[in-house]
Formats: sequence, structure tokens, C-alpha cells
Amino acid sequence: MTGPRDTKRSGAGASRLRVPKTYKLYVGGRFPRSESGRTYPVNGPDGGLLAHAVLGSRKDLRDAVKAARSAQAGWVGKTAYNRAQILYRVGEIMEGRRGQFVDELAAGGIDDAEGEVDAAIDRWVWYAGWADKLPAVLGGANAVAGPYFNFTVPEPTGVVGLVAPDEAPLLALVSRLAPIIVSGNTVVALASEALPLPAVTLGEALATSDVPGGVINLLTGKRAELVPWFAGHRDVNAVDLTGVDDADLAAEAERAAADSVMRVTRATGPDADWRSPTAESPYAIEAFLEHKTVWHPKGA
Repeated sequence: MTGPRDTKRSGAGASRLRVPKTYKLYVGGRFPRSESGRTYPVNGPDGGLLAHAVLGSRKDLRDAVKAARSAQAGWVGKTAYNRAQILYRVGEIMEGRRGQFVDELAAGGIDDAEGEVDAAIDRWVWYAGWADKLPAVLGGANAVAGPYFNFTVPEPTGVVGLVAPDEAPLLALVSRLAPIIVSGNTVVALASEALPLPAVTLGEALATSDVPGGVINLLTGKRAELVPWFAGHRDVNAVDLTGVDDADLAAEAERAAADSVMRVTRATGPDADWRSPTAESPYAIEAFLEHKTVWHPKGA
């Protein structure tokens, strides 16, 4: 990518200014502008303008939660095998957009942008493969005394809020997003504040996949404005605060979540090695599951 003053030749000696892209939100399978009409500049390491991103509002967050709740029953109602197929298709589309992801990360100053994109695609596919396997690993039949069958069945939590970190803005987002949705949850994710462009490009990939609208909703904007409303929304069942580095903001979010007994989780600190094999685990899926235990009498 180039700065706003960069020009290129077109035709017989003509020159033109690059038109910076204004990225939109991804909510309910569509690309709305913010109801506030606000945007903010996304700059590269040299201070040059890369693009404009939407400055999401509380109303945008409410709309995204509504879309996620509407989509959740249909998403969890699909067979696990079908969810795996749908998510694998997203990996295929990400592979086709690999060059765009690399360009956006490189322009944002990310070292080894190609390596991050490849790791993100591989991680998405890895989690897609867990859709029809997680019940056997995270649930199962329990040995009990008495003439009963006893089964533990994992079920999705519902609607999950996700705050993505600035470090590894694509890989870290995928590393937390994929384990949320693979079991049947839906998500409202706030992209990296510093470099949100790969996240919105992921939304463009999702829009051309067969992931139902509303299953994944991607917002951009300021954490300080949106995180308290993530944690305080009564129709959000869990919130992942992995991207919240500010201790005061995290404490405010946790207090808001406690009012509605919302589950709060986070992966690790800002020094996380997102490319490490330990950054992918079926237990990352379990963090967003409930476990139902069923007793059934054995036949005579």
C-alpha cells in the first residue's frame, strides 16, 4: 500500500492520487456504515495513511449482538459435519485472498506478514476439523454406580463478545474467533484498534463464503468506547478480553460482566507467541462451552 500523496502514471503522462479505501463494519452478513458516521485513519509505521476504518458506536454494537442472537439457533442447529465444511470453505477463500492479507499486514509494519497469513489460514482449517470431534473429546460417557447411562454433552454458550489484540492482528483474531464459532456459538468481535484492515478483509471473505449472516460480526473502533458495552450487554453470554491490555479498562469490563453473571475469559498476555503450537488447543474451544450431564436408566 502507499500513502495518500503517492501517485502513479496512467495513460500518456497522466498521474493520479490513490483513493484510500474506507473499510466498513461487517454485521449480519452486510457491510453497514456506522450509524454515527464516524471514521478514523489507519496509519502505517511511517505515519502514512493506509485507509480509513469505521469508528463503531454503542448502537453498532447493539445491532451486531442482535444479529448474532438471531443467527445462533440456526448455526448450532446445523450438523457438526456441516459446520466443519462451512468453516473449511472460509479457509479456502482466505487462501485465495492471501496476497491482500499479506499486503495489509506488511503495510501496517508486521514483520513476516506472509508467515502470519499462512499461520492464520492453517489455524482456521485446524479448528474447522474439530467441529465433529469435540463432543467425543470434551464430553462422553461417565462411569457411574447404578443401572444408569450417564452422558456429558458439550453445548455452545450462545453469543460471545471478542476483543482482539493488536499483536498479530490477523492470527490472534483467528486464534480466538475460530474456537468460539466451531461449536455453534455466534460472535461479535472488535478488531485490532491499531491495524483493523485484515479483520475487515476477513469479513469480505466471510461474505463470499456460506457462513450464515450474523454468525460472525466484525466491528472496528476504540476499545475504550466499546469494551464496557461488550461486557455490560445483557444478551451477550461470554466475553473474551484477550485484547484488553489496559488494567483499568479490564477491571471496568469485569465489573460490568459480573452484573449479568457473564463469563469472562482471556487467552494470555501481550507477549503471547501466537505462532506457537500451544496457541491452538481444543481447550480453547471448551472455554466457550457449557456441559450438560444427562442420566438415563438402563433397560432390564
